[in-house]
Amino acid sequence: MMWNTPWLVRLLLCVSSVALVQPVPVYAVHRVPFFVSGPDADFLALREASLRGDTGDAGRLSARLTDYPIPSYVEYYRLYPRLVAAPEGEVRSFLNRYDGTAIADRLRNDWLLILGRSRDWRLFDEQYPLFVLNDDTQVKCYALSSRQAKGENVAKAARELLVQPKYYGEACVDLISRLNQSKQFSELDVWHQVRISVEYGMLGTARRVANSLDVPEKQLMQAIDKPAAVLDRGVSGVRATRELFLIALGRMARDHQDKAIKALEKSQSRLTQEEQAQAWAQIALPASLALSKDAPAYWRKTWDASLSQDGFQWRIRTALRTGDWPMVAKGIDSMPRDLQRDPTWIYWRGRALLTQGSVEEANKYFQQIAGQHHFYGLLASEELGLPIVAPPRPTPSRSDEIAEAAANPGFRNSLKFFDLELRYEGNREWNWQLRKLSERQLLAAGEFARQSEVLDRMVTTAERAKVELDLTHRYPTPHDDIMHSATYAIGLDKAWVYGLIRQESRFVKAARSNVGASGLMQIMPNTANYVARKIGMTGFSLSSLNDIRTNITLGTQYMNMVLTNLGGSQTLATAAYNAGPSRPRLWRSLLDKPIEGAIFAETIPFSETRGYVKNVLANATWYAAQFDKKPPSLKARLGTISPRDANFSELGDLP
Repeated sequence: MMWNTPWLVRLLLCVSSVALVQPVPVYAVHRVPFFVSGPDADFLALREASLRGDTGDAGRLSARLTDYPIPSYVEYYRLYPRLVAAPEGEVRSFLNRYDGTAIADRLRNDWLLILGRSRDWRLFDEQYPLFVLNDDTQVKCYALSSRQAKGENVAKAARELLVQPKYYGEACVDLISRLNQSKQFSELDVWHQVRISVEYGMLGTARRVANSLDVPEKQLMQAIDKPAAVLDRGVSGVRATRELFLIALGRMARDHQDKAIKALEKSQSRLTQEEQAQAWAQIALPASLALSKDAPAYWRKTWDASLSQDGFQWRIRTALRTGDWPMVAKGIDSMPRDLQRDPTWIYWRGRALLTQGSVEEANKYFQQIAGQHHFYGLLASEELGLPIVAPPRPTPSRSDEIAEAAANPGFRNSLKFFDLELRYEGNREWNWQLRKLSERQLLAAGEFARQSEVLDRMVTTAERAKVELDLTHRYPTPHDDIMHSATYAIGLDKAWVYGLIRQESRFVKAARSNVGASGLMQIMPNTANYVARKIGMTGFSLSSLNDIRTNITLGTQYMNMVLTNLGGSQTLATAAYNAGPSRPRLWRSLLDKPIEGAIFAETIPFSETRGYVKNVLANATWYAAQFDKKPPSLKARLGTISPRDANFSELGDLP
């Protein structure tokens, strides 16, 4: 039988959440750089041919690369577009020959997806325990499908796994259908999956899941696209109609909260207690994301609801923003266990206990995370009165230890990929090696990364260490002469700037985001032109944006402009650097009273910006621990955020 080989690429695009051909950052969508020639150019062309499913070109190009320094990838790219039809023996031969390598684990991931799709449970069950990273949600769904096919009840494991529809693909939708057919999932379980798929914007997934309930697609799409019509019809005794009413309620609440509430009040007498709770949850989440003052009141009616992970967390965030500590505690206690174990909610559970006067119990929570380098680890340390100080530097790596790291085949592969501007593959190869290194080996690998000028890998390597903690690796300060000159001239906090760069680019000088931001400080072209004009930088052109001095000068000047216009708050200015200056001003204007900066950061409605602000300010605190003569305070850096008029004109024309 002849297979249409591009079909494999389409299959893996559909079924693999972490497959090599998944949508990845722009820098991984690659074309041959102008400076690459000879075998390297052939290798890059092979990669492109493989990813587009061209078996002919892949075969011809791989035949010309018999002596290429990374033979495992040559073979992988030759085999990959033929994987659906490849003989079992050929796949096994590759896995055996490159056993223990990153690319073998990658191929096993690809193969497991195909085996799961074809229901070859014999081979799947043999290979699945050998999948080292086991980081693909769809492979995990196929593993549960295999167990279910043998008569095992996997409903509990499936509920714990199926929390983020973004990663479901075909495998998890099929698992939901099978669990529904076998009665391991109730109708309520399946409707929960439809609701959270709609909530996360995965409308195709919602449609496919709803198919297992025999719900006409037209009815579901009407609830999604034309919620007013569904709400006008009200609630009937049929479960599908009631569930579609709930979905329509959530869609209406995104733009018209008042209309959603009126529709609910009109129909809630015909809803069960659990359905009423679910209905209020459908209204409460979009109200929370809009930072509505009414959101806490809505959430108080949801204790019987089945929530998404975002729902559980926003129920607490709204309580934090209004200072309702009993609701914070109750909300955390109602969370699934895996969410309760997140440092975010460990910290806030401790804070809630403090408000009750339970100091000893609160300290037990803080002690769980104190000393860790992240945002809440630092705040927990401060709650316990522990100073934030840089640990003593470990004994430097010996030359033989660094030589051992330099000889590591995975690290060598990684550097080769970086030379070819293949950061996705390079990062994967480097990170794979870190799993098996001792503390001293991690330290040496970090030093090797520094000497090789791949500072992002140095940082990543240092983050794995538990004992040999070198803050100069974890929080490096390259280009300090340029940085000192740029920050000193305008009185800007150098620790904050380094903290931002570490988050933005991990010190990759030529970093470029998928929206066009460039360089160490990831500056957008419009912003660069604006700042260059404001400060009178002569001869500036966008082609110079990756020049280190130019990038740092423009980035620090922009940070200073934003900081000035936001009243000197690093919390607000950091949010502005990521989300634009107008948004944090709006979020602030919706406050009733001043709140601590940590609460403001945790209640930022954009998930990317929320994580960004916490990471940047935690980084800045550790940089201050290196620069300052006294222990820094993250709480002081966060400050207090006060309400301001959203129309405050001081912002001017900042982009």
